[in-house]
Amino acid sequence: MMRCIIVDDEQLVRDLLEDNIRQIPFLQLVNTCKNALEAADVLQTEKVDLIFLDIQMARLNGLQFLQSLNEPPLVILVTAYEKYALEGFDLNVVDYVLKPFSFERLLKAINRANELFKLKQIKAVSTNKAPDFFVNAEYTLVKIVVSDIEYIEGLKDYIKIHLSSSPKPVLTHMTIKAIEEKLPSGAFIRTHKSFLAAAGKITTVKRDFVCIKEKEIPIGEFYKENIIRILHPENKK
Repeated sequence: MMRCIIVDDEQLVRDLLEDNIRQIPFLQLVNTCKNALEAADVLQTEKVDLIFLDIQMARLNGLQFLQSLNEPPLVILVTAYEKYALEGFDLNVVDYVLKPFSFERLLKAINRANELFKLKQIKAVSTNKAPDFFVNAEYTLVKIVVSDIEYIEGLKDYIKIHLSSSPKPVLTHMTIKAIEEKLPSGAFIRTHKSFLAAAGKITTVKRDFVCIKEKEIPIGEFYKENIIRILHPENKK
């Protein structure tokens, strides 16, 4: 799954992009933003793989915003202005889609982004054979074995890492976004803004929570559709 956001100051365009994105089974819409400053806030708290980015926006335009990012996600520029195409490709954007656009044209750009996303995942796996890592807990470095994680609970600037091998979770000063970036892509599902669950250890999916053994992990309303897509692809519409 590619986690994406929309950044555009036009409500009609945001609505159209959102409708199109929800028809793509490998995309998860994380948020929609009216300007680049809102998008910058989202990037501080959420893992984002792809941005649908307008150029002409107040205060900070899309290209300026893109240049301000140290490690930008994949970007598809969606704009009414053809004159910025060369500058956009100089910033290594995936594609440059002109408004008004068709679903077919947008899908072509999304498929291109998906291929690049897969290549990034393959590269990450090949360079990271041992994804286990250490966290600081109670003034001690504790090794976290990724395969031992059942779920992770976010508590503002702290997280609790719940492990199969221990009844007591590991508490460490880290955001849920930061821990998500350490974990193998696709191995964990965001069920809620404050919870990550190990996909392979989920035993039951109910209306408002998923179960790992007897433990219940809540499902946020925004994440329900995505969880069904991942865990029950045969039910996908």
